[in-house]
Amino acid sequence: MPTISSNKPYRVGRSRTGLGLFATKPIKKGDKIIRYFGPILDSKKKDEDEIENKYLFELTNRWTIDGSIRENIARYINHSCRPNAESDVRPRKRKVFIRAIRNIEPGDEINYDYGTDYFKAYLKPIGCKCDSCERKRKKQRAEARAERQRLKEKAERKAKRKAEKLAKERSKERAKAKANGAKTSAKTNGVKTNGVKANGKMLNGKHLNGYSLTKASGKASKRASARTLHA
Repeated sequence: MPTISSNKPYRVGRSRTGLGLFATKPIKKGDKIIRYFGPILDSKKKDEDEIENKYLFELTNRWTIDGSIRENIARYINHSCRPNAESDVRPRKRKVFIRAIRNIEPGDEINYDYGTDYFKAYLKPIGCKCDSCERKRKKQRAEARAERQRLKEKAERKAKRKAEKLAKERSKERAKAKANGAKTSAKTNGVKTNGVKANGKMLNGKHLNGYSLTKASGKASKRASARTLHA
């Protein structure tokens, strides 16, 4: 890790993506923080134009800063989609400074937007890991979890209603079957045979084949008495 003078308002430290540059003192909006520097490459020279690394900072179509050298502390500044600093490019002087675009407190990580070309080439394929994108992904994951939970609870409520409905239908069917069984039993126990209820009760005065038992008994007695008299 490079040595940094104690009077500098920044330090190199561990970040989510590896190493990063962090403020050690309050930095006001508009303050120049650090210079991004390195060898100047000329795209018209084939050997220089073929140099490729993640620390190339394009000044113009022709001139590019190769910031891969260890002395370039600014190369530790990470990208952010919602940065607290920006690059102040001065093509004629072939210089780049990193300047604060809002107040930065001690302990805050310093970051700036690397630009669309860098983002598409290096960050998009692996997913941007800046705080802004991490918060966005965290929010999306939370929303996805909440949606899955909502759908789960909805399915459980639906299954519960279906089970309750099925239980009621089965209860009604059992009650109906029980009622029908009782009616069948009552009919079996109370069947009339030739007009007389065969339910085990005394047939006192009950009609048998359309005649009263008492009347039939009386007629039989009279016929018996008549036969006796004639004899």
